[in-house]
Amino acid sequence: MLKSLKAKNCIFALTGSAILAFGLYNIHSFSGVTEGGVLGLTLLFSNWFGISPAVSGLILNALCYFIGYKVLGKEFIVYSAVSAIGFSAFYALFELFPPLCPRIADYPLAAAIVGALFVGLGVGIAVKADAAPTGDDALAMALSHRFKVQIQRVYLISDLAVLTLSLTYIPLSRIMYSLLTVVISGQLIGLIQKIKIRI
Repeated sequence: MLKSLKAKNCIFALTGSAILAFGLYNIHSFSGVTEGGVLGLTLLFSNWFGISPAVSGLILNALCYFIGYKVLGKEFIVYSAVSAIGFSAFYALFELFPPLCPRIADYPLAAAIVGALFVGLGVGIAVKADAAPTGDDALAMALSHRFKVQIQRVYLISDLAVLTLSLTYIPLSRIMYSLLTVVISGQLIGLIQKIKIRI
């Protein structure tokens, strides 16, 4: 099975993970704009039930990758491992440097748009290489494949559900910026998947 793996897929998976980590560290982690999907669920469980995101995130991500493996196979899980490890490594690397925009929280609209571009581009490149940098992406890829639905629709439905539930502890004004982020990033991921170039 390892012989069938492609080096260029691994390179693109790492490239996408690097872009994603850069955007999450420099924009999202300082902007206060929340996410949908697994990250949003971990924050929700923390606020509702007092469950640490370290615990819920591990369980939810493992479940999503397991579903991805069952639907998409062994190559998917190997590329995803490369991407997920790469994401963690790049994020740790970026943390060694001061953020480029430490006052980004003062400009939530700009943060929502720029953050979405980094997330959409990074995840889009990784997914195009059959890799999922996070559990969200693994679940979206699996559901898109299984039900023959465009991947951006899967992202939108799951993100909308989580963001709607997040209204129980996050002001509507802040959720609107998050909604803008997930819509833009999901559409960008879908657009990248439609590009005819095969990685």
